[in-house]
Amino acid sequence: MENREIQIPRMSEEQLKKYDRLRDILRELRSVAIGFSGGIDSTVLVRVATDVLGENALAVIGRSETYPSREFEEAVAMATSFGSRFKVIATEETDNIKFQENPANRCYFCKTELFGKLGSIAREEGIAWIADGTIADDLGDFRPGMLAKDEQHVRSPLLEAGFTKSDVRSLAFHLGIPNWDKPSFACLASRFPYGHGITRENLTRVDQAESMMRDFGFRFFRVRHHDDKTARLEVGEPDFDKVLVGEMRQRIVEGLKELGYVYVTLDLQGYRTGSMNEVLSGIEKQQLSRKSD
Repeated sequence: MENREIQIPRMSEEQLKKYDRLRDILRELRSVAIGFSGGIDSTVLVRVATDVLGENALAVIGRSETYPSREFEEAVAMATSFGSRFKVIATEETDNIKFQENPANRCYFCKTELFGKLGSIAREEGIAWIADGTIADDLGDFRPGMLAKDEQHVRSPLLEAGFTKSDVRSLAFHLGIPNWDKPSFACLASRFPYGHGITRENLTRVDQAESMMRDFGFRFFRVRHHDDKTARLEVGEPDFDKVLVGEMRQRIVEGLKELGYVYVTLDLQGYRTGSMNEVLSGIEKQQLSRKSD
C-alpha cells in the first residue's frame, strides 16, 4: 500500500540515469503502442515516449465498463496536453464468461483482451512494439495479468529501466506532470470479491459510488461491492473522522443507498490496494500467476 503522504525529493543522480536509460530503450524500440490507463506509471511512459518518438508513439486508451469514467476523461485530457497521438478503443472483457465469473485470475482475461487489441492496432499501423506501464514494484504483487503480458510479448520500458514507484513520481514531478502524486487505482472489477459475478450494471454502480466519493473530496479510498446490497468503504485512516462525524456520514449513506446498497460499512483496517487478494494463500497466488485455467 502506498503511503498517504508522498514525499517527492529532487531527482537523484541514479534516477537521472534511469531516465536516460528509459529514453535509450524507447529509441531502440523505434515505434510503440502503449496501453494508457491514465495512472501515473503509464502517464510518465506516454509523456517520455512522445518526447522521444513523436508520432511514432501511440497511446491506446481502452474504454469499457471496468474503466472508471473519470479516469478515462483524465487520460484523454492528459494525452491531449502532451501532444501525444492517441486512439480510443472499446475493450470487451465483460463479454467473456470467464471474466464475468470473476475467478482469482480474472486480471489475466482482462489483460489478454487489452493486449490483443493493442497487438492488432500495432500490426495495422506498422508499429514495432506494444508496451505497458509495469514497474519494479509490480513484481512483488499478485498480478496474474503478467502472464498475458508475457504471452503477447509486451515490453515494459519503465521496468526495463529499473523504475520504482518513487522513481516514477520523481520523474513526473521533474517533468511538470500535474498528477505526479495521483493515488494508485485499479480497474473497477477489483472491487468485487472473487467468485462474485461481475455485471455491467454493478460496475456502473461502483463507478458512480466512487465518483461520489471523489466529489466529497476523498482521494485515498475504495468502494468494495459485496453481495449486491453491501458497500464496504475503505478510506485512509486520517479520513475516518471525516467519514464518521457530522453531515458527511449521512451524505455518504444516502448517496450509496440511492445507488441500491442497503448496508453501508466502514472497513476499520482502512484503505489499501488489493484487499480482495487477502483471501488468497501464497500458494494460490503462485499457481494463478503461472497458468490461466
